[in-house]
Amino acid sequence: MYTPLHGGMLELYRRLDALFAGWAGECGAEEYLFPAYLPAQALARLNYFESFPHLATFPVALDSDPSNLRQFAAGNASLEDGTLRLARLAPAREVLTPAACYHFYHTLQGLRASAPLHLTTRATCFRREAHYVPMERQWSFSMREIVCIGTAAEVKDFLERMQRKAAAFLERIKLPVRWQAATDPFFDPSRSARYLAQRLDPVKTEMVLNGRLAIGSVNFHRSYFGEAFDLQRDGAPASSGCIAFGLERWVQAVCSAYGAQPGDWPLP
Repeated sequence: MYTPLHGGMLELYRRLDALFAGWAGECGAEEYLFPAYLPAQALARLNYFESFPHLATFPVALDSDPSNLRQFAAGNASLEDGTLRLARLAPAREVLTPAACYHFYHTLQGLRASAPLHLTTRATCFRREAHYVPMERQWSFSMREIVCIGTAAEVKDFLERMQRKAAAFLERIKLPVRWQAATDPFFDPSRSARYLAQRLDPVKTEMVLNGRLAIGSVNFHRSYFGEAFDLQRDGAPASSGCIAFGLERWVQAVCSAYGAQPGDWPLP
């Protein structure tokens, strides 16, 4: 299920994304546009399928054998209950994008950087939520991310600056947001070493609206992606970090606070 954006809400979506993209421009971030999927092998490097199998979504296709296609066509002449009855599937080699920044580490694998790298993208992301809430919990949603790849000190400095910028903006527009340490939604936290590491030394800080909904986050990845994709900064595994904004959730937050009329929004 999804909620289409149009009219004032679409205008707000564009204005918010332009604002965050402007912040990316201020730190010299280069903008990228990626497809809606990643190679499954790239996510396997991150143990994604062990950590988040419940969130993964796959672009699938039917096995092209003619008898298989005939079976599929015959079984779906009418969809009275709205359910497709799939025949044999072709092997899945891609995964629909679960987080915007993953594309950068896959694309830049083998990087040898002599200076910190700043990047940004807006991506349609897919995570299979346990339930659907319009504009808040959707299978498909938009994420704007600003990423830094560099030394640990460079990335931490970037994240501190971006968090201060976001916090100042949230204060100016008076959204009831608190910054809270968080962990990723691991499939089996009790068996996840990364979950324990995050609990002991939090690396994810969320912008939590009204005490219940994260509309964005600041994430320090340490050298995890640098080691997984052979990204180096001055001969050592690079660190990375990002600030992420869930655009539909931001639209919902601003409209809830100020209404749907563009003239009432406290935006540039």
